[in-house]
Amino acid sequence: KQCSIKHEYEGKWSENTRLTTCDPHTKHTVVNSNTPQEVEANKEIIFTYDVEYQESDVKWASRWDAYLLMSDDQIHWFSIVNSLMIVLFLSGMVAMIMLRTLYRDISKYNELETQEEAQEETGWKLVHGDVFRPPSNSDLLCVYVGTGIQFLGMVLVTMIFAVFGFLSPSNRGGLMTAMLLLWVFMGIFAGYASSRLYKMFKGTEWKKISLKTACLFPGIVFAIFFVLNALIWGQKSSGAVPFGTMFALVVMWFGISVPLVFVGGYIGFKKPAIEDPVKTNKIPRQIPEQAWYMNPIFSILIGGILPFGAVFIELFFILTSIWLNQFYYIFGFLFLVFIILLITCAEITIVLCYFQLCSEDYLWWWRSYLTSGSSALYLFLYATFYFFTKLEITKLVSGMLYFGYMLIASYAFFVLTGTIGFYACFWFTRLIYSSVKID
Repeated sequence: KQCSIKHEYEGKWSENTRLTTCDPHTKHTVVNSNTPQEVEANKEIIFTYDVEYQESDVKWASRWDAYLLMSDDQIHWFSIVNSLMIVLFLSGMVAMIMLRTLYRDISKYNELETQEEAQEETGWKLVHGDVFRPPSNSDLLCVYVGTGIQFLGMVLVTMIFAVFGFLSPSNRGGLMTAMLLLWVFMGIFAGYASSRLYKMFKGTEWKKISLKTACLFPGIVFAIFFVLNALIWGQKSSGAVPFGTMFALVVMWFGISVPLVFVGGYIGFKKPAIEDPVKTNKIPRQIPEQAWYMNPIFSILIGGILPFGAVFIELFFILTSIWLNQFYYIFGFLFLVFIILLITCAEITIVLCYFQLCSEDYLWWWRSYLTSGSSALYLFLYATFYFFTKLEITKLVSGMLYFGYMLIASYAFFVLTGTIGFYACFWFTRLIYSSVKID
């Protein structure tokens, strides 16, 4: 409560020594110690403070509540409403495409009876013989889709636990530990998803694809993390992750995660291959000249804006809680925003994929992944903006740590959003091509 310096005492110092300058029994007036005290070498300083304890009615379990109360609920509701408007707008577009355009297209295509009319096909039906042709670098796509499923499973289960109050911020590191363990155990789904897709692309070496799925994403993240940790070690900081913990992470990765990915890969590869709704032609057709707005880079960059727009207000609070030592404890809001993000990623990818197929460009596999995945680029740009406007970091190592960790976060966000977009498109293309009659 109060602190004071510049004290004096008589005799030799012991535990029971009474200060002459601060003794209630001697009625001695305390000398004001507001003036600075000069400290000389090898001279003792007596520093005192007194505390007054008051009994509290608050139960021990609820002591954290004062820190966890979020005063800015209004902003979070604004964020949710903002995101919901984006979702409603996109849902309207998807509904319009699905009901009006597709219904009209399908009935028109199915009414074409004479060969002459059939030869005058236009739009997305024209590319039916190429739309399910395996893409270039199909192995890498399988790996990234598998990793995204692993990440999606981890985030969903963590969120559900957090919403039900199992992950208290008073237990430091509890959230991180839970996420790492879940990541490891979700490996079985990663292996399953990647080998199912791999078999559909006529792949035969499921072990190779399982190994890549188990090692690519964690390997890149671990490499960045190791370099960042080496920088902290170099600064002799207590914030460095001990060698024992790093070793435990590697053991978990190769001891549990990798075998589980192989188990999932084996199960997925044993299943019958996913049948394409239409036959693929032997010779790929030529893609016509595309309009400027259908340029792959342009449409991919446009696709990332809306998913990022749906989450960026909540993102500000998350960055503040990580980098400015504030608590983030509104997992209910976060869960809502996460669901909105999933819907937005799926819908924007479907809309852009439909436009792409209508302009007779059938290379949708990678484009669907990158369209929603490009929101990670905006996430990293926003993190850079946040660094220069909100944080006062001057040291080089601290800046490198910030950008290193935000790079890992953006990479993970890319894998997550890309996979959602990919599966939305995968479902959409199968749905529309299985509903037209093709001779």
